[in-house]
Formats: sequence, C-alpha cells, structure tokens
Amino acid sequence: MKNLFAIIADYIREIDKLLIVLVFAASSFGCLAVMSTTAYTGSLRQFFTQVMAMAFGLAVAIFISNIDYKTMQKWWLLVAIAGLVPVLLTFFIGFAPAGTDDKAWLLLPGNISFQPSEFLKVCFAITFSTHLVKVKATINKLKTLIPLVFHGAFPIVLIHFQGDDGTALVFGIMFVCMLFSAGLKLRYFAIAGIGAVVMAPLLYFFVLNEDQKARILYLFDLESNLQGIGYQQWMGRIAMANGGIFGQGLFNGSLTQAQGVPKGYNDFIFVCIGEEIGVLGCLTVVILLTAICFRCVRTARVAADDAGMYMSVGIFAMIFAQSIINLGMCMSLLPVIGITLPFFSAGGSSLLCLMCGIGLVLSVYKHRNSGLIYLHK
Repeated sequence: MKNLFAIIADYIREIDKLLIVLVFAASSFGCLAVMSTTAYTGSLRQFFTQVMAMAFGLAVAIFISNIDYKTMQKWWLLVAIAGLVPVLLTFFIGFAPAGTDDKAWLLLPGNISFQPSEFLKVCFAITFSTHLVKVKATINKLKTLIPLVFHGAFPIVLIHFQGDDGTALVFGIMFVCMLFSAGLKLRYFAIAGIGAVVMAPLLYFFVLNEDQKARILYLFDLESNLQGIGYQQWMGRIAMANGGIFGQGLFNGSLTQAQGVPKGYNDFIFVCIGEEIGVLGCLTVVILLTAICFRCVRTARVAADDAGMYMSVGIFAMIFAQSIINLGMCMSLLPVIGITLPFFSAGGSSLLCLMCGIGLVLSVYKHRNSGLIYLHK
C-alpha cells in the first residue's frame, strides 16, 4: 500500500497539474455553456453526453499520460492504421448528422455518432513526429522533404475528399508548425507561400464549390445576403451585441434561447456565451484556450527529446488552429467552415479526441525526467 501511495505521489509530482486544471476548467465551462444553449430543446441529452465525454476523456488523458510517448512512436504503424481505417470507412458507411452535408461520421451502437477525423489528428501528431525524428539530420534536403510533404498531404487530401475542408485546413496548420519546429529552413516556407498565392485563383475557381465561394465573398460585404449565406454570422453578431459586458444571464439569452443563432451549441457557441455571459465570458474562454496553448508550448520546450517536442507542437497547433478559425468565424473575420471551438462546442467525440491529445502532451511532460529514480524504486 505504501508503495502504491509513493507511485501516486510521484505521478502527481511529475505531471503538469496546471494543464489538467486548465483543461478541466475549460471543458466544465463548455458543459455549462452546452446545457444553457440547448435548454430550449427541453432535453439534457446533449449536456449529459458532454459531461460523460469530459469525465471519460480526462480518465483517458491520465491513462495516456502514464504511457511513455516513445512507446507510442515505436508503434507508429498501428497508430496510423487506427487513425486511417475509421476515416476510410466513412466513404462507404459514413453518414451526415442533421444540419450537415458531409458524411464524415460513423454511427456506432447505441445511436452514438463518431467523427474519425478528430482522432486522426491525434494519430497524425504521433506518426508525423516519428517521421521527423528519423529524418531530422537531412530535413532540408529535397529527397527528405518530398516524402514529408506526401506524409502531410495524405490526410489533408483524404479529408478534403470527405468534404470537410475545415478539418483539412487544421491538418495543414499542424503540418506546417511541426515542420517549422523541426528546423525546416524558411526559404521552403517562402516558396510554399508564393506557390499558395499563385494557386489561390485556381483553387477558388476550380476546387471550391459555389457555397464556399459565397461564404468568402460575404466577408467583403457583411450587409449582403443576410437572409442567406450570411444569416448565421449576422445573427451571431447581434447575439454578441446583445450580451454587452456582463451578458443577459445563463438560460436567458434572447436569441440563444429562441434558436436565433444556428448551431449556437456547436460551431457558434462562442457568440452564445457572449450573449449570455457577456464580454467577460468571452474573455474567460480566450484566456483559458490561450493558457492551454501556452502549456503545450512549454511542454515542447522542456521535452526530453525532439520526438516529444514535435508531438507537443502538433497538439498545440491543433488546438490553436481550431480556436483561431472558430473565433474568426464567430466574429465574421473568416468564412464559416464548420470548425468547433475546442473544449467548449458540443460534441462528445471531438472532446474525447481533444483529451487524447492532451494525454500525449501530459505524457511528454511526465517523461521529461524519466531518468530520475525515486526512493520507492
């Protein structure tokens, strides 16, 4: 029994306690926001789903943190298969929940929906960090960079054909950030940037569909098409304005409780928080997400090796990209592309996969001093 207490004490000593507290605070706030933004339905199903995902997710994060991340990287092939197979299944048996167009979900027993692309992000952080470690010495040689580009492009193209370009963009940002952390020279990023500018017109005219084009054009004239493609963002701005500094109170948002903001419990939960809890609530959300991102970056800095650093950067990039894109959508700075707000938006599979990513970061942090020997050993 004493030995068990010693092991628990060692775990508490070595784990990033602040990150766990921040994640718990953010996801708890998210559960409260989901309960309020779905109160008009008269059902607590979505709230209970979120609470269960948070509780189970935290347990999974703690479990993963006890596994040495180097062990996960040794089994990178199994990790890749575990991430890719469910995504590939969506092309055959995938379904689109009500209000969505992309068949990017799998329906599990018990009428539980699961979005495999969320789990693929975590798997990508593991597989790509493993790849980077193996080629770090020659990363700036073209023969090394080309396979890396194919590795990064594969999930991006796969998710694009799945129809979820927002998630594909998140994969792209993870890919770029991890390459940067591995020491890829800036000239390659400059070349890629110039190439992106040159290719942008072709992507706009030949890759984007009419709906995506309309969402981009709407940003240049926010008063146009208010009853069509711009309705969601227009109502979001009204909801934010309604909230003021302190908000109208939980369960009292005039638009939130009247279903005035489409997807108010999901993609646009930030504006509903703004209406019901005000600017203070929005600032709290931003501060929590910023603090979580900083803890991920700090873990990357103190990691025992490059593998841990790359993995932590990948999870940071995932959370950061989703946060920036979602906030940009809610404030009409970016087009609506169906990206949820990490830890806050409704979605059990999304929250659970985020917790898996946090578990990886906790593992890197915990094993930064893996050479230490404690008295009970």
